[in-house]
Amino acid sequence: MTPRVGHPRLTTALREVEESIDAAWLEFCHESGVEVGSESGLGSGPSGCRACDQANGFRFAAREIDRPGVPPGNEHAIRVASAVARTRDRYTPRARCGYELALPDLLAGTLPTTAQAQALKAAINQLSDEELETVLTVDDVTAAVGR
Repeated sequence: MTPRVGHPRLTTALREVEESIDAAWLEFCHESGVEVGSESGLGSGPSGCRACDQANGFRFAAREIDRPGVPPGNEHAIRVASAVARTRDRYTPRARCGYELALPDLLAGTLPTTAQAQALKAAINQLSDEELETVLTVDDVTAAVGR
């Protein structure tokens, strides 16, 4: 099996997120008269980089307005999941796995319940690091744990 990060389900979701971020950033720069610079990598550097750690922390603290027709909290979940998937070297294999698996469904407008998220986390915690990099769906996690 190919690593999850290279799977079309995740790469398509990440491309959608990247395109929306780029479009919003360019629109903001245009409207505010700010020259487009090299700030796009802010927050993506290694853990311990003070500016990156601060920018990354702000990403998790913000609150968003949810799109019409999605559960409350969906937009925040998309931002957190995409931040982890976009800068996967900053996070543990278990955190990456959960957020990467969730991102495509979050973009589709779903949001797991607390119980569902906790059950997935408990299942992910039972997988080896190698298994974490090969599961592609929540069903794959369940199947791997059931072996």
